[in-house]
Amino acid sequence: MPTANPLFEEALDHARRIAREIAAVHAPAVDRDARFPIESIAALKEARLLSAPVPASHGGAGFSMRELGQICATLAGACGSSGMVLAMHYIQVACIARHLDGSKLFDDYLREIVECQHLLASITSEVGTSGDTRSSICAVERADGRFKLDKEATTGSYCAHADAILVTCRRDAGAPKNDQALVLVRKADTLQLQQTTTWDTMGMRGTCSPGFSLKSAGDEAQILPVPFGDIAAQTMVPYSHILWAALWSGIAADALARAAAYVRGEARKNPGTTPHTATRLAEGHVQLQSMRHNWQAVADEFDGITDRAELLSIGWALRMNQLKTSASDTAPQIVHRALQIVGILGYKNDSPFSLGRHYRDTLSASLMISNDRIMAKSASMLLVFKDE
Repeated sequence: MPTANPLFEEALDHARRIAREIAAVHAPAVDRDARFPIESIAALKEARLLSAPVPASHGGAGFSMRELGQICATLAGACGSSGMVLAMHYIQVACIARHLDGSKLFDDYLREIVECQHLLASITSEVGTSGDTRSSICAVERADGRFKLDKEATTGSYCAHADAILVTCRRDAGAPKNDQALVLVRKADTLQLQQTTTWDTMGMRGTCSPGFSLKSAGDEAQILPVPFGDIAAQTMVPYSHILWAALWSGIAADALARAAAYVRGEARKNPGTTPHTATRLAEGHVQLQSMRHNWQAVADEFDGITDRAELLSIGWALRMNQLKTSASDTAPQIVHRALQIVGILGYKNDSPFSLGRHYRDTLSASLMISNDRIMAKSASMLLVFKDE
């Protein structure tokens, strides 16, 4: 078990308060109107939680993967969209923090994130790549110490509300599709960010992720010096899959908490008896405990890795794939079990036991990087992998 961190305990208390007093209060409107959770993000900025992944050497909290996951899970239990925005932001910050490679510009920008609590978004999708984030059509152009980058994205997570966007592209016009770079595009560098599609989805509506046409230009030093292939394998994929698993467990936990409140209410009506729904509740907690232990164990393993070459191994890639597919399948199962416990009161949107938002938000889990795509990759790796 990781040693208690007083700084983290204070941050987690802030996260719990924000979840309870702000995120949960505005979650119905965020979901109903498919609007950005501005209140939650403002509160996170005020509590200085947006710089949690920044190393202490740059003024940040330097929290571990497990600690970041707990914060995301806490917020997601109150508002799935708020939790997802925070997780995605943490992923982008980590991509910079872990891949500076001596860049003064990015060294300074990390400190700026701490000082100004910037919110970072990402554009990894592109029209014409069929959802493959490891393939790009657009290319960054470099001339006279400047860059120029235009991209047509199928989705851009909360880009209209962010202070900066990390954008994937080909390294140059002559590079193959999988030879990619990651470029920091700040608001001042954005020549055009035009929304091209709508974001009227079943769940995770507050992440505000429609398509965008991006036109940008800036300092060439804003291109991360490390190839995106290494950034993806060593940071983006593990941070994504672990933090997503954590936040999905947070949504599932809140669903079970509502079911537990319902069961306790039924028990009070008939003292001395155990409601039949209590058995389903116990079964749900078995699933939730397994889900939590799974992401926390992988998070601890990640935090303990000292040689990043291990993150490029087939064994690690399989663990990432298995965590993502397992968590994304289990979360909606737990919410469905909670719905069966609560019954019609969980089905009603105006009930304190309502589970509609939890259900719809968790159904997105298997679609964010399709589980079918991930399982196909795992299947091909298992043909050559030897577990020793």
